[in-house]
Amino acid sequence: MLINCVAYQNGHKLAEPSISEISDYVSRKDAFVWVALKDADITELKKMQEEFGLHELAVEDAQHGHQRPKVEEYGDSLFAVIQLVEIVDGELQVGEVDIFVGKNYVLSVRNRSQQNFLGVRARAEREQHLLKLGSGFVFYALIDAVVDRYFPIVDALETELEEIEEQIFSQGQARSNIERLYALKRKVQVLKHAVAPLMDAVGKLTGGGRVPNACTDMQVYFRDVYDHLIRINQLTDGIRDTISTAMQVNLSMVTIEEGEVNKRLAAWAGIFAVATAFAGIWGMNFEVMPELKWEYGYPTALLIIAGAAGFLYWRFRKSGWL
Repeated sequence: MLINCVAYQNGHKLAEPSISEISDYVSRKDAFVWVALKDADITELKKMQEEFGLHELAVEDAQHGHQRPKVEEYGDSLFAVIQLVEIVDGELQVGEVDIFVGKNYVLSVRNRSQQNFLGVRARAEREQHLLKLGSGFVFYALIDAVVDRYFPIVDALETELEEIEEQIFSQGQARSNIERLYALKRKVQVLKHAVAPLMDAVGKLTGGGRVPNACTDMQVYFRDVYDHLIRINQLTDGIRDTISTAMQVNLSMVTIEEGEVNKRLAAWAGIFAVATAFAGIWGMNFEVMPELKWEYGYPTALLIIAGAAGFLYWRFRKSGWL
């Protein structure tokens, strides 16, 4: 579905051409066309391929979707895949935006995501001195917008981790804590898979080697995006390490709780073992046992059993076993 199609020249909005007129504006020397699609089908992609002269392999990747974040160069054009991560009903939902960049055009194809780039277009049109730089600046602005949207997700993950940590030492919460920690770890891994490959790809656009023609004079801007990605990557690594530590602490708490239960069971077993031993001895009913014919033998036996059990209970209680 076509979201918008706008032609720009020298940083100013020139026109909103129809799809069939795109190639006319692309052929202009100082103009470029910025097209945004959402959940495009093969027919729309083929039409854009004809208008912009897109490489067939890049179009095939955009058609299939579910690609790893990357930036690939096809002659004088670039093809980038960026994962869009958003929180929906407490879970991370992963979408994708495929960006085709040439000297005189930018085509973004957004899939499986409710996020939009209307704010990016508005920002670019306000910053006309940067929009004059052409498609390279639009490419940077799109990537920068996606990366900036990763930060609230990191904050949400950190908040969720803090809530779980507050429950680590609560009695009876061990199982639920482990389940929540594993669920959180999966979320962190989803974000990690979106950030780490993109960081490597953007690093190639920051200089230090041959920079694609579409990104000429934009290295300083991509370096800023690269710094943000490094920060996000470090934050996710920190969260993941904290989760691992929390899991170990939680498992230690489980072991401690099991030890406490075992001590209680052992204490009660010891108390009943003494009572059983006395009852077993006096229950043998031998003729020569004097207490069998004694008038107070039975009450005395019960008193001795109760006294021994009471003494053991006091000792175990004092030792912290009960």
